[in-house]
Amino acid sequence: MIQAKKRFGQNFLKDESIKQQIIQSMPNDTIEVVEIGPGLGDLTEKLLHAQKRVKAFEIDLELCGYLQDKFKTEIGASQLELVCNDVLESWKDDSLRDKPYHLIANLPYYVATNIILKALGDPRCKTILVMIQKEVAEKFAAQSGAKSFSALSVLASSISKAQILFDVKPEAFEPPPKVTSAVLKLEKFREYTDRELFGSREVYLDFQEFLKAAFKQPRKLLIKNLQSLCERERLLEEFEKLEIPTNTRPHQLETSKYHLLFKNLK
Repeated sequence: MIQAKKRFGQNFLKDESIKQQIIQSMPNDTIEVVEIGPGLGDLTEKLLHAQKRVKAFEIDLELCGYLQDKFKTEIGASQLELVCNDVLESWKDDSLRDKPYHLIANLPYYVATNIILKALGDPRCKTILVMIQKEVAEKFAAQSGAKSFSALSVLASSISKAQILFDVKPEAFEPPPKVTSAVLKLEKFREYTDRELFGSREVYLDFQEFLKAAFKQPRKLLIKNLQSLCERERLLEEFEKLEIPTNTRPHQLETSKYHLLFKNLK
């Protein structure tokens, strides 16, 4: 029996009802699926039974050997492509694939945010369905005004509809993690390369840096945080122009105003 490895942040999902809910939450179309961290292959198996063509990335070589044996027939029939490598090593360019795909993953907590941001910035990734730490999921799905509204919320809501579908308790895993998980779904309605939004990957990355500064100290005033990027006099001018109160805190400003402020200051 393969044991979960701490160095990879592994917690194997064992609850069959949760597995089925995740599969049912996938878009009902013929677009290829990319699975990150297939683990013991339980979700992979359900995806294949649903006639999905899957490309799976597994970093654990022991698990990779297990999956190669388990899905020998599907791999031979080209229904499953198994990559025994860190997915981030394959994500060096803008896109993970050369065709549209949906992403599904049970992500280790230590790498979850990075992978979701990569997927949001990948123009060929259409839907992101991930199981992650609930606290992180709330940051991606939060609305303006909520205490959990963050730079991640702004990025997610700029190009996608983000929603938490359901929670997953620790006992659904083996071994059980110390925190509650949640299944997060992000359905893109436009790309970061949209001319009206950013226009290029460089501007998209600049916007990320702008948001990092804006939310660096969430309890402080937004105008105070942004002074690391711009002189106070210029900020006061733009805040007045956009009718943003100077006592606004980072979580209180809506996504559209963040875009306008970024464009005006840039």
